[in-house]
Amino acid sequence: MKLKDRTAIVTGAGGGLGRCHALLLARQGARVVVNDMNAENAERVAAEIRAAGGEAIGVAASVTDEAAVAAMIDRTMAEWGRIDILINNAGILRDKSFAKMEIADFRAVVDVHLMGAVICSKAVWEIMRKQAHGRIVMTTSSSGLYGNFGQSNYGAAKMALVGLMQTLSLEGEKYGIRVNCLAPTAATQMTEGVLTPEVLAQLAPELVSPGLLALVGADAPTRAILCAGAGHFARANVTLTQGVYIGGG
Repeated sequence: MKLKDRTAIVTGAGGGLGRCHALLLARQGARVVVNDMNAENAERVAAEIRAAGGEAIGVAASVTDEAAVAAMIDRTMAEWGRIDILINNAGILRDKSFAKMEIADFRAVVDVHLMGAVICSKAVWEIMRKQAHGRIVMTTSSSGLYGNFGQSNYGAAKMALVGLMQTLSLEGEKYGIRVNCLAPTAATQMTEGVLTPEVLAQLAPELVSPGLLALVGADAPTRAILCAGAGHFARANVTLTQGVYIGGG
């Protein structure tokens, strides 16, 4: 098993893509903390892992609540003594055109996606530094990389996660902490009202999670943006070109 004796925290793992991440990490031997706002959903997925022979605990906590996140970290350390992998997956949608969007809707999305990832990453950072080992994955999106109508709040938060990843990968490199982004296209409860049924049928979240393994294993890259959906994977890049010379005359 590739992740034997590793401990992983997956936020927003009570269903959808987070659940698929948690199940796959467990199948690879990781001990998994299943985090979700809903305690029943978190425990259901944890029980599913245990029933399959894995190790897991369910923890109800909002990623925006610093005290609740700290308590989750303390419980994880008391249970298993280390934290090797953090998957920042928790998220919400508040889709509207920018003209119709309330500032509260913008702030709520940024708070969960961006600040939730900041709070969770900060909570495990010193642990990973002392271990000289860590893997952190931010969940970005094509809405952030390329834009999507009605998702100015979501797109801004998701692109901000790319910037966060870029800096943390630099700061964590000498401590063995590798930080990457996963940009999934998957059918989940969050996307039911966004994509057509025909498209949703081709975008099972189970087809995204295998890409996650490349970002958390022993040979994981750092500073990578992996786009994943429908069983296809591609690496996106933020690139500065040399420009184009236009001669005079």
